[in-house]
Amino acid sequence: MSAQMEIVLRDVAVRRGDRWVLNDLNLRLTGGERWVLIGGNGAGKTQFLKLLAGDVWPTPTGRERFDYRLDGRRLDRATAKRRIAYLGAERQDKYARYGWNLPVRDVVATGVHGTDLLLQPITPAVRRRVDAMLRDCGLLSLATRRFLSLSYGQKRLALLARALIQRPLWLLLDEFHNGLDQRFRARMDKVLARARKRGQSWVIAVHRAADVPAGTTHWMELRDGRLLRTKPFEAADAKRLAQDAEETALPRSRALPAPAGGKTLVKLTNVDLYVEYRPVLRAVDWQLRAGEHWAVFGANGAGKSSFLKLLYGDLSPALGGHIERDGLPRGAPIAAWKRQVGFVSPELQSDYSIDASLLDLVASGRYASIGLVDPPGAQDRRRALHWLRFFDLLDVVELRPRELSYGQLRRALFARALAGDPRLLLLDEPLTGLDPQQRAAMKRFLQRLMGLGVSLVMAVHHAEDLPKGITGALRLHKRRAEHLDLQSAN
Repeated sequence: MSAQMEIVLRDVAVRRGDRWVLNDLNLRLTGGERWVLIGGNGAGKTQFLKLLAGDVWPTPTGRERFDYRLDGRRLDRATAKRRIAYLGAERQDKYARYGWNLPVRDVVATGVHGTDLLLQPITPAVRRRVDAMLRDCGLLSLATRRFLSLSYGQKRLALLARALIQRPLWLLLDEFHNGLDQRFRARMDKVLARARKRGQSWVIAVHRAADVPAGTTHWMELRDGRLLRTKPFEAADAKRLAQDAEETALPRSRALPAPAGGKTLVKLTNVDLYVEYRPVLRAVDWQLRAGEHWAVFGANGAGKSSFLKLLYGDLSPALGGHIERDGLPRGAPIAAWKRQVGFVSPELQSDYSIDASLLDLVASGRYASIGLVDPPGAQDRRRALHWLRFFDLLDVVELRPRELSYGQLRRALFARALAGDPRLLLLDEPLTGLDPQQRAAMKRFLQRLMGLGVSLVMAVHHAEDLPKGITGALRLHKRRAEHLDLQSAN
């Protein structure tokens, strides 16, 4: 990449409603630099990246200056946007939200023209270019697979291929490593290493030291919408980020014996599971008793999310398998079970693109619904406000879900899961997107819930994300569910 693109901000601010989400931004980004962006949940990282991408524009104050320059020439906003690729969680969620189930080759090809959907046939030249990118990303064998049938990690890698095929001068990645296992992280790192050798510039928002890519040159930190610090990146910076996580982490979990004689809450017998006609799990025998708390491990695509959906009732066993749920006789509506179960997942987070208030979002947990059909009653409001206060979300209660940061929305989904006083919590990578302080606080809270008799089934990639008190572990691998010694996990 011989062209050098500068992004210059002077006295830039962004207001949403009556809140300044970004303020007093003064920064010069020069082509060839590779920045890491850190900051707590709600610090403004996502809004900042969208600002750089041209998706958000500064609020006029009369003092602001925001320029894009290419080799010294000023660019208009539309031209600059074509030279920048932004990739955040909402991009991945968008495909599920609108049902855009394109073949992977078509998804990547849309990046050539910067469109959401393929507006013209793929020419032979574009196909060669797309296939070369798929090959670089290890995805060529999936070129004809439908996007929504991919695992979480495969989707994320396909969207990175889509971003890079634009040949952007700046790559903006928002918490890009969230929810990825070590294998996919290594593949991402290789793709970024090749981009770095081509001279790629980037800004990448992270919470974990392990997510800082090799070749990072600069460091910036946001707090309360303001740039607290910008500086050249040093090894000590990553060490400090790791230390912050260690200082707020709880001791490593140990598997504890489950209480004897607990009532069986869920029992699977000889369960096969298919999703869109694809086999996911085979011959699973497993049960969860009251007082037990399980960790579920597995690589991206191993079936962890599908396993939790099976327990919740969004998926059903294939013919010949059987699932029993305590208090739910055969033929009873599954909604009666769901109202006793709290569920938190990345897919649920993508479902909440609806134009609901945050209060309605949390209150809907009492009915296991996405949004509310009728306005919340007095008891619904009391329970919702209680958990919004608990998770420190009252100051954003007037915002819509899509206006929240990823971490704030994750905490709101926890509030939703607890609004119905569940006896079982199903948690799919629940600490994804939370900063170190929020992760530690959430683990302490989960321990309290476990002490109050709420059972947990928690799918994770990082064993350090587990609260103390886990009683058992499963590893999903090659469509089988294997009992696992927790100390050997991850």
